Amino acid sequence: MKTMMVILLSAMLTDNFVLAKFMGICPFLGVSKKLDSATGMGLAVTFVMLCATLVTYPIHHFILVPNDLAYFDTVVFILVIALFVQLVETMLKKCIPSLYRALGVYLPLITTNCAVLGVTVLSIDNDYTFAESMVNALGGGLGFLIALVIFSGVRKKLEYADIPETFRGVPATLIAASIVSVSFMGFSGLFS
Repeated sequence: MKTMMVILLSAMLTDNFVLAKFMGICPFLGVSKKLDSATGMGLAVTFVMLCATLVTYPIHHFILVPNDLAYFDTVVFILVIALFVQLVETMLKKCIPSLYRALGVYLPLITTNCAVLGVTVLSIDNDYTFAESMVNALGGGLGFLIALVIFSGVRKKLEYADIPETFRGVPATLIAASIVSVSFMGFSGLFS
């Protein structure tokens, strides 16, 4: 149980896919302008991470490895991720059209979000059990959600800040992202 908690908290805080591993930067910067779209994207990515891990783990261990086809991991994982992104897109379009419109182009980009692929690949590379892989996916998704929500708040504050003209827009956003990233380094060494 302690191992599961360490994996969960590490994936959320110390090994955060966005703030520590710099995976998934595109939606992190693109969708974090509004809290509701940031939350929606974070939840969608968490769902896709969990579902992709749920499917890719058995495919890797019971189909690819026994048949000496492990080199197809990345291709197969991307196809599985694309399937679940299409599922999420269809569900949001029918159930929550406002969120679907708010996420815009960033929703289909979850397919190529390296954070989602990173969760599935790192679960295999770290030699996690199935349960540990699922906990890692949950932690990775929740960490992505936390990063988006926090950065959404920071960006809201930037709108009202008196920033020199040269730093307005992208430069201020990148500086703020780096400060948020550094703040998460405070969790380093906490979980081991």
